[in-house]
Amino acid sequence: MDTEIGSRTWHAHAKINLALHVTGRRADGYHLIESLAVFTRFGDRVEIALADSDDFAVSGRYAPAVPVDASNLVLKARDALRREVGSGRTPPVSIKLEKNLPVASGVGGGSSDAAAVLRGLAQAWAPDMDDAGLARIGLSLGADVPMCLAAKPLVARGIGDELSMVPDFSALGLVLVNPGTPVSTADVFAALSRRDNEPLPPLPRSIDFHSLRNWLEITRNDLEPAALALQPAIGRALSWLDKAGSGFSRMSGSGATCFGLFETGNVAKRAAAEIRSRQPDWFVAATRSMSSEAE
Repeated sequence: MDTEIGSRTWHAHAKINLALHVTGRRADGYHLIESLAVFTRFGDRVEIALADSDDFAVSGRYAPAVPVDASNLVLKARDALRREVGSGRTPPVSIKLEKNLPVASGVGGGSSDAAAVLRGLAQAWAPDMDDAGLARIGLSLGADVPMCLAAKPLVARGIGDELSMVPDFSALGLVLVNPGTPVSTADVFAALSRRDNEPLPPLPRSIDFHSLRNWLEITRNDLEPAALALQPAIGRALSWLDKAGSGFSRMSGSGATCFGLFETGNVAKRAAAEIRSRQPDWFVAATRSMSSEAE
């Protein structure tokens, strides 16, 4: 086994749906979407190391909410890659997950954790596996995993598996706020009033803070009204972002995490500090998104 895996840490970036349009529904029940998504520098962390036997441990603020049995996507990712590569080439590993993102919060935390595990283990177990092979395994785990493997600004279509990278997309200053209310994705989709909405409008030719904000004003998160009805606290999170000077505020994914767009990282940090002082029990994080050039 490649010793490069020895106690190496991998970042599991939060996924932020800047816009999310629900455009249809397949016969098998999966919803069709179009979404512009970015990935933040803040997120969970996954440490992988050689071990005498497989082991999995969780730490961090949100560890108590994380299952440590076979239902966890981290272990599903490990086992799926092992089945693909073969047990003879996949010796035991210890996986430690630092859970910094709220669970069931609309930022793809579990999917990003799985993506980090796939990236880390593939380097050691299957160094010849290409991105397409890894994405295929990721898709078997969940529709969000392939985009979390990419972790760059992208437009996702289909069930989230048809990905188009967005070039020349600079890093954004963001504040993430979650009022501490888990939201069931299935419940939100079930509460949708319609599922055949208009697709995303064309992206601006040049993307900066101002052009992106103007574009976002003519887009939607079609899941937000349903999530707000289920969890009114989401409205409070959006209100606090607006009060703190957000240039644009919206819920991400199926909620309850909301994001505020800020022109600079320093302004985002001040806004996060202000919200945190008023809502000390909430999840509040100032961060920057990964640019299209990020490695």
